[in-house]
Amino acid sequence: MSLDIAGDDMAGDMAVAPRRPGPHAVHLCIDMQRLFSETTPWHTPAMADVLPNILRIAEAKPGRSLFARFIVADSAETAPGCWQPYYLRWSTLTLEQMDPLLHELVAPLTAHAAPDRVFDKAGYSIFANPGFSDWLAANAVDTLVFTGVETDICVLASLFDALDRGFHAIVVTDAVTSSAPASHEAVMTHLLPRMPEQVALMDTATLLALWTD
Repeated sequence: MSLDIAGDDMAGDMAVAPRRPGPHAVHLCIDMQRLFSETTPWHTPAMADVLPNILRIAEAKPGRSLFARFIVADSAETAPGCWQPYYLRWSTLTLEQMDPLLHELVAPLTAHAAPDRVFDKAGYSIFANPGFSDWLAANAVDTLVFTGVETDICVLASLFDALDRGFHAIVVTDAVTSSAPASHEAVMTHLLPRMPEQVALMDTATLLALWTD
């Protein structure tokens, strides 16, 4: 079911019609990787629930999907600044101990992920990869359609960076998820509806019905 995108106190009472994706929109799939789908300390079981909808979007819009991958540090000692204590906590998820193949996208998505459409990041936001911004500029992208994990971390970080750069955004409500259901729900029902002029919330069926270009 599509979420109501009317604003709250910050956005006022103005209702904004869902943004129709146009010829300069692309689908941005965040961190749908084996690292989160398999039995690791970062396992996100709800990925299985959103994967079919992400596949529907990728299949409906061939060549219009970009994929972000979270790449872990070599070790806690080589990680920068605040990432050192982070990787001390998650030491089994550094390349000293982890199978690097866990970085790969989940198998059903690999057929849709051409090498030049996969962008790696060492932090939360995909915009930390300068090649990503370069690709968007070269292709005159103006709208990003967000799917993936985790709603409240990497999806949210990438979304805010996109907004700061002036991109319109669509978050597909049944194609994003988190390992923390309460945090996911807070983002989707309280945070994102505060920005209706910049972020449209819609489910997969609504997106595909509107995305006709």
